Amino acid sequence: MSNTFQVFRRIQKLQTRYLKALSGKESLLRLIYESEVTEQVYNSNAIENSTLSFEETDKILNQIDLDRFVNERELFEAKNLARVVGYIDQKATKETLSLDIMLLLHKMLISNIRDDIAGRFRKSDEWVRVGNHIATDPSMVIEQLENMMVAYLTSAQESIITRIARVHLSFEHIHPFVDGNGRIGRVFNNYLLIREGHVPINIKFIDRNVYYDAFAAFDKKSDLSLMEQIVGKAITSSYHKRLAYLEGKQIIPLVEYAKDSKESHSNLLNKANRQTIEAFWERGVWKIGV
Repeated sequence: MSNTFQVFRRIQKLQTRYLKALSGKESLLRLIYESEVTEQVYNSNAIENSTLSFEETDKILNQIDLDRFVNERELFEAKNLARVVGYIDQKATKETLSLDIMLLLHKMLISNIRDDIAGRFRKSDEWVRVGNHIATDPSMVIEQLENMMVAYLTSAQESIITRIARVHLSFEHIHPFVDGNGRIGRVFNNYLLIREGHVPINIKFIDRNVYYDAFAAFDKKSDLSLMEQIVGKAITSSYHKRLAYLEGKQIIPLVEYAKDSKESHSNLLNKANRQTIEAFWERGVWKIGV
């Protein structure tokens, strides 16, 4: 808990810097957000076992032909998720996340993939299992989602790290949809973060194992700590990236930064992963502003 508080205090300071640096640079921030769409789509889909590489995802979103055959489902998974990611940036600032918005975003995500379940919650005998966890009884999905949102909205005294960690774990524990729960749950994280005046986050595919461990810890012991670590680092990294651009720093790969510093690249990578230096992950490479 104390570590989460320390990370939260650091995030508050980064947010203050960010708001100051943002003044007059809204168009640059828009370009940063747009440039992140491919990363958001690639990582979120890869976590769900998509075979698309980052480069292939980028080509699909930029309407460039691929060098291999890709099935129709993966094409729509990339295109639909990109559409949702782009949509929430504007929607989140205007309207509180509600069950109706959840359904709208899910319909956008699953359309042309499984139209029979797009834009609706599980019903009657539509049970789902995630690993060893059997998700909420379909008849209780709406009630539990409502309780989840009430708990989120009435916990404003807690850190944004804890609130996002809890709502994300709770949503995935409920697993309200037949398909698309992981992707839409990560979208909801960013919807809530943007609405709260914070920056969106990107949970990386390379962190998938610890991400899954966080769900297991919650399902077994209602333990938030591992997801709090993931969320805290992701928010911090997102601020580091935006500040590097908005404050006009020279952005270089961490491996180049190591050559000019007194630390080894491996030590710097460790610090980047712990987010104790102002490094950020961009297009598969750790970078830093100097």
